[in-house]
Amino acid sequence: MKIRDFGVEIWMNKYETRCELNLAETCVESLTVAELLDMSGVKDIAQQILPLKLTYGEIEGSLRLRALIAGLYEQQKVENVVTTHGAIGANALVHQTIVEPGDRVISVLPTYQQHYSIPESIGADTQILRLTEETGFLPDLEKLKKLAVSGTKLIAINNPNNPTGCLMDRVYLEKIVEIARACGAWILCDEVYRGTDQEGDTGMTASIADLYEKGISTGSMSKTFSLAGLRLGWIVAPAELIHAVSIHRDYNTISVGMLDDHFASIALECKDKILERSHKITRTNLAIVSQWVDGEPLISWIKPKSGTTALLKYDVPIASEEFCLRLLDKTGVMLTPGSALDMEGYLRIGYTNGEDVLRKGLERISLFLKESTASAA
Repeated sequence: MKIRDFGVEIWMNKYETRCELNLAETCVESLTVAELLDMSGVKDIAQQILPLKLTYGEIEGSLRLRALIAGLYEQQKVENVVTTHGAIGANALVHQTIVEPGDRVISVLPTYQQHYSIPESIGADTQILRLTEETGFLPDLEKLKKLAVSGTKLIAINNPNNPTGCLMDRVYLEKIVEIARACGAWILCDEVYRGTDQEGDTGMTASIADLYEKGISTGSMSKTFSLAGLRLGWIVAPAELIHAVSIHRDYNTISVGMLDDHFASIALECKDKILERSHKITRTNLAIVSQWVDGEPLISWIKPKSGTTALLKYDVPIASEEFCLRLLDKTGVMLTPGSALDMEGYLRIGYTNGEDVLRKGLERISLFLKESTASAA
């Protein structure tokens, strides 16, 4: 199977250990084990894990964890949940289970590259629905209707969106459901940033799995819950789809790690505290970036309503990769070039690391922009 290079992952792998200030990170600042245990009130972790026999564990994920994941949704039960190696594993399994050569697959762009490169590699009739500033980076529903011909197999969306931070509310999602239902398509919604909305107590918009009989939601502990090191994700979907996915999953997963499962369960049992922390970071830091953009004449954006990233449009006459390499070399600040996301002319910033890192990084970017303008003149 031939597949495109994974642009954003190659960029991150190459440069994230070389930078001083990482503004390309997409997770809400990661928790330490000590912080997690303090938030959860767990005092006897050694007594909990030392007796564990490190077998494969419960193959689909422990009943404890799957019940907690189901509890993140409105209408889901344990049988609607299977655990995976991160959301990246969840997304790959869904595409590999549903998509066959020749199938019509519609994916938004920008999004996580899996959602169009995997169907392309399978030989699907992959159609791209470009998100634009004219619609606030929300899918154009009329264009989606035209692409969603009868027999379309899958519509892949991302809500909240990476990298734009745009957010489809329940009403908007229901309109996409109407389009999918009319052509018989499944909807895969990558919801890995769900829980980071800028408004609301829970920060959670409705899930596609709760809105549509052929809705598939993927998520993980990485972004919103600040535990990327667990490498634990999930698929939430109708039971028959979970069964079909499990056939493929047997070939490349077997089960997630028992310790990952255990710590994810601890985290979801204190999810309110973790979400409170995440909201404080995402909402405080987005306000900082917003103030910076307002005062930076060479940068414009559609302000995110959710997520941990923003897409910045820059007014400097160089390609995005060259911009980011120069920035990294001169200032130590790392951003992600739009070219890695098939969005040339833009930069992706991750703004949910430490506030001090964010402020220092933005100051250095401003200085870099001023110097670039002066040298161009």
